[in-house]
Amino acid sequence: MAALGWLTPRRRSATARSVLAGEASAEAARKSSQDAVAQDVSAQEPEFPVLGDEKAAAFFDLDNTVMQGAALFHFGRGLYKRKFFETRDLAKFAWQQAWFRLAGVEDPEHMQDARDSALSIVKGHRVSELMSIGEEIYDEYMAERIWPGTRALAQAHLDAGQKVWLVTAAPVEIATVIARRLGLTGALGTVAESVDGVYTGRLVGEPLHGPAKAEAVRALAVAEGLDLFRCAAYSDSHNDIPMLSLVGHPYAINPDTKLRKHARAQDWRLRDYRTARKAAKVGLPAAAGVGAVAGGTAAAIALHRRRR
Repeated sequence: MAALGWLTPRRRSATARSVLAGEASAEAARKSSQDAVAQDVSAQEPEFPVLGDEKAAAFFDLDNTVMQGAALFHFGRGLYKRKFFETRDLAKFAWQQAWFRLAGVEDPEHMQDARDSALSIVKGHRVSELMSIGEEIYDEYMAERIWPGTRALAQAHLDAGQKVWLVTAAPVEIATVIARRLGLTGALGTVAESVDGVYTGRLVGEPLHGPAKAEAVRALAVAEGLDLFRCAAYSDSHNDIPMLSLVGHPYAINPDTKLRKHARAQDWRLRDYRTARKAAKVGLPAAAGVGAVAGGTAAAIALHRRRR
């Protein structure tokens, strides 16, 4: 039997070199598997936006999506600076803006108050005058509040040869100025009535808000010959779920709580470009809100005293 010992495999201990060889082989196998998965995912999810797709476009909400805060409030600050209204009105604008920035949602009552204030302020002024002032106000209060992340998303669509539209409840004149300054295609916004180029203080129809945004996007898609399934829409607010639901590529940007929950349930893509987003959950808003209002009011008083 001893003569047959050579038939029995010998049990040898692994050397350092054999261990290294085994580990290298395992690592190569793992990487190969990962590459295969990545290639498979890439095949399933083509690059977006699609270069040269003329049937596709992108629709961006403005307030808290493209811009930090509300465009209408920033516009109000600029009009106050130009003596369009009194100090007490500035304090009201300051409070509304502070609430909006901290809550991160569009409260219908607050937004209606802001629109009513703006309409009463511009009544009797020429449309051309407000457009010119809007250019100045953009540089003073809005340019530095554009979210770089959202701006990059819009640019990606432009670079792909697609049209990009703002869709907002803000006055269409303000939205048009912002769209032009960002190099976007154009803007859909709330239309204030004017006669012979002068504002009457009334709206044409209703504010472009909620379901009205979806209808505006649908109408524009028909006019432009777009395929909404190939289009994208971006918003921070659950009020814009009707608009987001219209397109094949909905994005929740800096989403409020309701939109975040809905987006996750629908497997929509989310992007959040805010800092200290959870501050509202640890008691900071109250103090910050008071500070914002106090700061705005103090600024108003200082300006008033300087004029005296």
